[in-house]
Amino acid sequence: MKKLGILAGVAGLALTSMLAATSAGSADDSKLEQLKAQGFARLAIANEPPYTAVAADGKVSGAAPDVAREIFKRLGVADVVASISEYGAMIPGLQAGRFDVVTAGLFMKPERCAAVAYSEPVLCDAEALLVKKGNPKGFKSYEDIAKDTSATVGAPGGGTEEKLALNAGVPRDRVIVVPDGQSGLKMVQDGRIDAYSLPVLSINDLVKKANDPNLDVIAPVVGAPVYCDGAAFKKGDEALRDAYDVELAKMKKSGEFAKIIEPYGFSAAAAMSTTREKLCSAK
Repeated sequence: MKKLGILAGVAGLALTSMLAATSAGSADDSKLEQLKAQGFARLAIANEPPYTAVAADGKVSGAAPDVAREIFKRLGVADVVASISEYGAMIPGLQAGRFDVVTAGLFMKPERCAAVAYSEPVLCDAEALLVKKGNPKGFKSYEDIAKDTSATVGAPGGGTEEKLALNAGVPRDRVIVVPDGQSGLKMVQDGRIDAYSLPVLSINDLVKKANDPNLDVIAPVVGAPVYCDGAAFKKGDEALRDAYDVELAKMKKSGEFAKIIEPYGFSAAAAMSTTREKLCSAK
């Protein structure tokens, strides 16, 4: 009798656990249905172009909301509405249920990954190289510049790019300190340096304004850090996050993702060069 009582207790615990898991799964799965029913998803943004922006008429734009709007539309959620929030208040607001998702250039860090359920990478700021058309010296990395004993690279003094070039083995006398972006662009155009290095967004902005067909942008620089955000969902909304990821992957593969973000100056290749798992485990 004692043995039967123990078995019955074990079976009861198993049934309770199974019912709890089923209940949690149902709550998880119902989030998308809830958003479909209300007709919109609530976004937290920072009004920080080109990541996010709010026009005078209240229209939400920017690369992050534009991607979210398209993905939610594909998921059957008709529209998005946005609330401007300070970065420090975004995760607490998400956890408190004031937002359905954060789409604001909130870069993935291990401590943030522990607090929210990130999508795969959306917007990234990686390092880039500005070179002459056709990339005549074939640079893909700072190490490539180091190996070419005649090559020079321009970078802001004391900046990340200068440190990355020196750490890759480019000698001090071949790392040229450049005071500003316009000077770096002109030095590449004039052949005084072989490459100029800045983050992708900054380089793309320079090239867009220069409108010079004799320049190329190499991005991301192989082996250099990539910093990315993702759409951040509340823990417990992983089913919604996973559905979001499915559509995001389709858009990356079809080229639709690039069409949305690259006019804002972001690199689709940078976002596709890394993963949530890598970014969330980075030291």
